[in-house]
Amino acid sequence: VQLVESGGALVQVGGSLRLSCATYGFSWRDYAIGWFRQVPGKEREGVSYRSNSDGSVGYADSVKGRFTISSDGRKKVVYLQMNNLKPEDTAVYYCAAAYSNWFGSSWSLARFEGFDSFGQGTQVTVSS
Repeated sequence: VQLVESGGALVQVGGSLRLSCATYGFSWRDYAIGWFRQVPGKEREGVSYRSNSDGSVGYADSVKGRFTISSDGRKKVVYLQMNNLKPEDTAVYYCAAAYSNWFGSSWSLARFEGFDSFGQGTQVTVSS
C-alpha cells in the first residue's frame, strides 16, 4: 500500500485548497481512505474519511460544512476540498488507508481507527 499526498500550499484566511491522495498497491473497494492532520507538539487528528466499500463518509466536527471528501475510482485518487480555511487548519495533512470491507467497519472508521500506511504529508498553511 502506498499513498502520496499533494496540493498543500500557503493560502489566506477564507481561501480554498484541494488536496489529493493518490493510492497504489491495494484493492480499491476493500479500503477506506482517511485524511489526518498534525501540528508540531500535538497529536495527529482525524479530519475526514471515505469508505470505498460502501461510500460512507465522515468528518471531524471542526471541519463539517467546510471540507468535502470525494474520490475518483478510476484514477484511484481521493480528494479533500477545503473551503473557508481558518488559521487553525494550518497543519501537515496526511492520508492513510484502512481495510473497510468487513461488518462493523463504519463504527471503527467513525472513530478514525484502523488507519495505517500514512503518506509523507503535505503542508497547509493558512495565513491571516
